[in-house]
Amino acid sequence: MKWEIIHRTQYTYAGPVRESFNEARLQPFSDEWQTVDRFLLKILPAARLRHYHDFYSNVVHHFEITEPHTSLLVESHLRVTTRPRPLLADDAVPWPLARIGEALQELRIFEFLQESRFVDLSPETWRLALDATTGVTDTWQAARALMAFVHGHCKYEPNATTVHTHMRDVLREKRGVCQDFAHVLIGLCRALKIPALYVSGYLATEAASATHAWVEVLIPVVGWRSLDPTHNRETDETYVKIAVGRDYADVPPLTGNYKGTTNRQMQVQVSIRSSG
Repeated sequence: MKWEIIHRTQYTYAGPVRESFNEARLQPFSDEWQTVDRFLLKILPAARLRHYHDFYSNVVHHFEITEPHTSLLVESHLRVTTRPRPLLADDAVPWPLARIGEALQELRIFEFLQESRFVDLSPETWRLALDATTGVTDTWQAARALMAFVHGHCKYEPNATTVHTHMRDVLREKRGVCQDFAHVLIGLCRALKIPALYVSGYLATEAASATHAWVEVLIPVVGWRSLDPTHNRETDETYVKIAVGRDYADVPPLTGNYKGTTNRQMQVQVSIRSSG
């Protein structure tokens, strides 16, 4: 499928600000399941863009605005082609969960097995993961069971949390948004030694959302597989992946700092349409 996506972020400041230094993670990378056909990043006030690839191979654009300004516009225009990924059978059992450590010895996935800024690996998390997978002996089936648990345990509630909410708070309150669902699933998977990473992107059927979030888990023999705990399903060609990391802290669409007032307003708009 082909998608045209416009992602617009507008900051309005109560007074002039200056020395604004920013990073944007808005450009997806091409892989076997998606191809970026065109990408344009617009900045106002105009700024020179530089880009690099971070530790997780995400494309990061850096820009600076030193002169005083009272607003900042960051707008990306994306044309991308996505392809369907073959789904695993519902009853597939590719690798025993009891042997997960054996399969991961030669892989560089250390950071996707550890605690991170928003992900907790406490004894309580481990106990919860064990309870959610009682009787399950396969790694893939365990990951699916954990996804189903998160989907049923947490209620999707817009504005119930912030981008700084930790997974332990989500488990306690049993509510959150897609970012929170992803963090909880990541924590439960890692507690069982299943490597899991955070994915930031777009779900093309939900144009009202700025971005969407889901999870990729590493299944021995099979490879990385995408799971969306918010919708309790594997991803398909309606998902556009932008960036990956240990959790949200590694992939925010826009981060930065500046000198001046902290009184500001932010508006985010995303427009997604199918182009064939």
